[in-house]
Amino acid sequence: MKRKLFVLLLAVALVISLGSLGGCGQGQAAAGGTITIGSKDFTENIALAHIMADMIESYTDLKVNRKVNLGGSNVALKALQNNDIQMFPDYTGTIVANYYQEETGSSEETLEKTRQLTEQDGFKVLKPFGMNNTYTLAVTQEISEQYNLKTFSDLAQVSENLVLGCEFEFQDRPDGYPGLQQVYNMNFKDVKGMSHGIKYRSISEGEVDVVDAYATDGQLKVFNLVILEDDKEYFPPYDGLPLVRQDILAEYPEIEDALNQLAGLLDDETMQELNAKIDSEGMKAEKVAHDFLVAKGLIEK
Repeated sequence: MKRKLFVLLLAVALVISLGSLGGCGQGQAAAGGTITIGSKDFTENIALAHIMADMIESYTDLKVNRKVNLGGSNVALKALQNNDIQMFPDYTGTIVANYYQEETGSSEETLEKTRQLTEQDGFKVLKPFGMNNTYTLAVTQEISEQYNLKTFSDLAQVSENLVLGCEFEFQDRPDGYPGLQQVYNMNFKDVKGMSHGIKYRSISEGEVDVVDAYATDGQLKVFNLVILEDDKEYFPPYDGLPLVRQDILAEYPEIEDALNQLAGLLDDETMQELNAKIDSEGMKAEKVAHDFLVAKGLIEK
């Protein structure tokens, strides 16, 4: 009788165990301590995601799945909201102006507003990495000399003669081209949407005359482009930082300690160098991320 009871209890325990495993939804942190980090579809964001993943795997007992190159900002945010990913690297200006359509200010003001807005939706931003990856506009040396371009205002005066190549989401984002049209009265002859990488090849081959760029893009140096001055300070600050679900931090608080060690380590020049290694030297983003952390003494080889 005791043996029958033991077997019955064992069977019940097995059913409960299998049921709990089957209940783990896609993107949920698994019972074995697994989380998923995502990224947007451009070099810097992919590298930052790998840096975050390496730090978490080195300073916690968690295993990290990496879903990089998901798409634009709104795609990554949707994945976070759906819990398909639990975190990704993002930017204060994008969060405040694009996600919430709120006004930005200085770096400090925008960071504080970012904290307030994200916390009310179940997210948390951790300490900034150090770079301000703000948008800018860039032209070739030839176009700069031909039209005597130094500022956005200079560009606006001749924009009807030029073609803009920009990322698809830049065409529609309120902090992108629509805002430039209002603030600078900048109206290009044509606007061609394209991926982040293709636009640099397009400007080097003369298919477009102007490109939107991130201040930390490695290709700016590679292609010897002229960065124009945002003389009306249109673009907001885009301080990079981890955007994380609050529920995953409550379950694994050690994540915050691990990622906050990155605070202030990645200034604009450092990030530009890392991006150039990937885009111009052909190194893999995960290796560049790993080598950076090893050089900083944060992880072992």
